[in-house]
Amino acid sequence: MAILSFLVQLAGATMLLLFAVRMVRTGIERAFGPAFRRLVTDPGHPARAVGLGLILAIVLQSSAAVALLVAGFAGAGGVTFGTGLAVVLGADLGSALLIQILSLRLDALVPILLALGGFFFLKSERRDLRQAGRIILGIAFILIALRFLRETMEPIRDSGVLPALSAYLERDFVSAFLVGVALAFVMHSSVAAILMIVTVVAMGALPPGVGLSILLGANLGSALIPVWLTRGMAPAARRIPLANLLLRGTAAVLLLLAVNLTGLAVFGHGMAAGQELILLHIGFNALVVILGLPLGRVVDPITRTLLPDVAGTGDAEVPLAHKSVLDRSVLDRPAVALASLRREILRMEQVVEEMMTPVMGQFTDYDRNRAQAIRAKDQIVNDAFDAVRQYAADIAQDRMRKADQKELRDLLEYAIALEAAGDIVAKSLIPLAAEKDEKAVRFTSDGLRELRTMHDRVLQNMNLASRVLVSNDVESARLLLSEKDEMRHLHRSTRKKHLKRLASGEKVSMESSDIHLEAAHALKEFNGQIAAVAYPILFREGQLLDTRLITRMDEEETTR
Repeated sequence: MAILSFLVQLAGATMLLLFAVRMVRTGIERAFGPAFRRLVTDPGHPARAVGLGLILAIVLQSSAAVALLVAGFAGAGGVTFGTGLAVVLGADLGSALLIQILSLRLDALVPILLALGGFFFLKSERRDLRQAGRIILGIAFILIALRFLRETMEPIRDSGVLPALSAYLERDFVSAFLVGVALAFVMHSSVAAILMIVTVVAMGALPPGVGLSILLGANLGSALIPVWLTRGMAPAARRIPLANLLLRGTAAVLLLLAVNLTGLAVFGHGMAAGQELILLHIGFNALVVILGLPLGRVVDPITRTLLPDVAGTGDAEVPLAHKSVLDRSVLDRPAVALASLRREILRMEQVVEEMMTPVMGQFTDYDRNRAQAIRAKDQIVNDAFDAVRQYAADIAQDRMRKADQKELRDLLEYAIALEAAGDIVAKSLIPLAAEKDEKAVRFTSDGLRELRTMHDRVLQNMNLASRVLVSNDVESARLLLSEKDEMRHLHRSTRKKHLKRLASGEKVSMESSDIHLEAAHALKEFNGQIAAVAYPILFREGQLLDTRLITRMDEEETTR
């Protein structure tokens, strides 16, 4: 019975730790995700790329999240192998530094963090404050989970089970290493796994030597996570996670053998065992960065050999997002046909996102060929829309329930909105960028920053819209619609600031005034189109009024 109680408490503490780490990461991704994507595609010098990866890992609470971000851009050709590897290696070091921060005994701050985070998250109507509340609550939950973990391990520290297990792992360092690999991979979080290892060693439940073997295994396990998660991507996307695995895995195995077979002294410097373990973890990842950057040139051809580009011809060369997924064999089964239709509209949304993502780059560095490629994608969206309309007309209407007919209308409405969104990019934003280049005008630094802020918000809302389309989640739909109001406020704010710059006689603002105002308006209109997916969900749940106008009778009542 005692063993069962221990396992339940251990599982509870572990799940809370995983949830807390994910909560912090989700809050930061929702607040700043698109800005991170822009930074990753333009990190510059390798040292700067390492620093960027370090910061991103600390902010996102996960080196695996950074690796996935880099892999996605590498697959699209937006990041070179060397730069991407530098970012990922820096992320591993940043994750190690994060563990030092989170391992500090800050239990006294928990009530303050809970109160402050809870107030922002539950009471604030502003999106940025709500996400700040989510982040603060997540940090508080991490501290609570670590305290629960210490309390759970305390009773069995002096029992017969843990000492026997520790003695076995001390004799068999390979098993300890494999335990670390499994722990990090199963938890899918190197931060959570290593925090757990450090906590157990710090309280004396495991010897430092065993803790180091497990920790080195966790480094290998955490490098396996992005390799596993990118297994369905293109070879170019998978090479950077694989290179990271080869470098970290080799370093981890070599250090494991050096410590356990040669008797290399790494402990005994007068520090607490847990702190020594953290410093060794930081030092190990710093060493991987120092050696990994020059070795990247050696690893690159190895990864290309292991993951060669897939040769293809004809239709196989067309990107997956540009191929229709409509299944005409299920037209006689409305429920299945609607699922196929939803997938096709999600594909439309992905193509529209491909069009919108590089738009700001065209305003800062116009390229005629890239602009033409963006316009060409609008035809893909138009063709998909025509196919969606025809497919909807061909579904067996006599077999559709009333709810199916309503869902069909809602999907068609959103397809119309996406087609309009594609037109805004191709027929408004890209021509504006071309006009700016032709007239050789420029935006002020403040004006450019305002447009980039709106663009980042649009990309973030596109990700949210895709989740709403797939999940029909009410809370996400509410958030998306509130983002429409936020975008309206952003548009109004940038317009007021621009008019103030005009009133002050700023020459640059005068020359680019029309283009700036029209670009801001187009971004707002684009955001309104993609937010349309939220309306039917909120109407269905009774969380949206038919009109925002009060009736004449209501107005008379309010003035009495």
